[in-house]
Amino acid sequence: MITGAVAAGNPLSARAGARALADGGTAVDAVIAGALTAAVAEAVLTGPGAGGFLLVRPPGGPATVLDFFVAVPGLGPDGRALDPDDLHAFTVPFGTAEQVFHIGPASVAVPGMLAGLDEASRRFGRLPMADLVRPAVQLAREGVVVGEEAAYLHAILEDMLGHTPASAAQFTPEGRPAAPGATLVFDDLAGTLERFGREGAACMYGGVVGEEILRYLAATGGLVTRDDMAAYRVVERAPVEMAFRGVTVLTNPPPSSGGVLIAAALDALEGQPVTGDDEASYDDEASYVAMARAQATANAMRGPGFHDGLGEEDFLERFWAALRSAEADGAPPSRKPTGTTHVSAIDAEGGMASMSSSNGSGSGVVAPGTGVLLNNMLGESDLNPGGFGSLPPGVRMTSMMAPTLLLRGDEPLAAVGSAGSNRLRSAILMVVAGMVDGGLGPADAVQRPRVHHEGGGLDVEGGVPEGAVTALEAAGFDLRLWDESNLYFGGVSAVGVTGRGLEAAGDPRRGGGAAGVDDEGRVVDL
Repeated sequence: MITGAVAAGNPLSARAGARALADGGTAVDAVIAGALTAAVAEAVLTGPGAGGFLLVRPPGGPATVLDFFVAVPGLGPDGRALDPDDLHAFTVPFGTAEQVFHIGPASVAVPGMLAGLDEASRRFGRLPMADLVRPAVQLAREGVVVGEEAAYLHAILEDMLGHTPASAAQFTPEGRPAAPGATLVFDDLAGTLERFGREGAACMYGGVVGEEILRYLAATGGLVTRDDMAAYRVVERAPVEMAFRGVTVLTNPPPSSGGVLIAAALDALEGQPVTGDDEASYDDEASYVAMARAQATANAMRGPGFHDGLGEEDFLERFWAALRSAEADGAPPSRKPTGTTHVSAIDAEGGMASMSSSNGSGSGVVAPGTGVLLNNMLGESDLNPGGFGSLPPGVRMTSMMAPTLLLRGDEPLAAVGSAGSNRLRSAILMVVAGMVDGGLGPADAVQRPRVHHEGGGLDVEGGVPEGAVTALEAAGFDLRLWDESNLYFGGVSAVGVTGRGLEAAGDPRRGGGAAGVDDEGRVVDL
């Protein structure tokens, strides 16, 4: 019997989280240990230079969100505005799709990761940070063996990883992206993480690590100032809460956008059939068509003013009113126009935690001596809808990340979240619907082939049944067919309570993994 479980973007991260549970830690301790290990095992995707969100529900509640996402720099007398010409563009190929990212020192926003982990530990954890960081430090010094999925990610991000000398030395020690089976050692990052275990977030905000980062950014054209670091605070928010088929769904609130778009899609899905007339299995034409229509309805809400309004107090009331109007009018699908990881955990006491963090695509900037790959959020098109350089200093940036919890009554049902840039919202939506509508366990729900509505068309992952593809085309969707499964469609980490007990699954699209603690206190892979 599994008493606590963790799912993550890498099996090593999941095992570190499960070890924290076995040592008497809470679900929050587990996601912190998992996230710190991910900073090494998935160093391209997350780390001390990243930002993120934690949705936590202690045993019995209430739930809360800690927002430690990045802030726009430029405060103080040394503050400067971003000149878009200072960004370096490169293109990432995802099979049949491409995405342009912008990197370099000017793309770096104020990181919040260490501040968030520190506060989460103090408020919701039991174990010392020095214990939680120990697996990550050991892994960084011994080295990470690069798997197939990680090698693919390094290959498509080659231009970013080699952008600065320290980044190239850390990620491409032989002058090329690491091949499967290669071992990457992160000695400088180990030192930074060890210091964090001793000093907490002070090492970044006013301490040695932060000073080294500021010094390097100042010399290379970065915008982050000492005033920015001194002003940074973790923000507590109430989660978005909605009912879906009798299940309570909690997710990330504004000013981030992913949670409300997932909630809107679930709301649209509520009134649609998910099986055929013969009550066939969930994996059929009706469920995929219903899913695509729900995604299209939510996508239609991302019109003019959507991003600008996210920071306004009455945004949710206006958003739900607009959604009801769109559903009543039969609104058509919208025609308007990745580097993330996630850790989910449920502990033996019923505590739940869901943490997403991201470096964007990574800026290609590693401050010498720190091992910290910094984020490129100022260069992410989706996070700067008004154009690069349009956001004022000090503003907390929006994000698509959407850590999500499900409750049946007052009891835990699932902790879910995903990587995947703009696709993570559809990945989370499909996993939640699969578990609630289809009665699928975490592994089956995560592995199920996905569809993603964007830019007036529908991406259809390889493996979607032929009958469903035909039905989607007949329903009027412009299909972009993929030959196989791809990390483009996200990377979900899910822990769920099923009829068989507590189960968990990491996403095979990104080499994810899951681990748990059995009733004898042993850490086991799931």
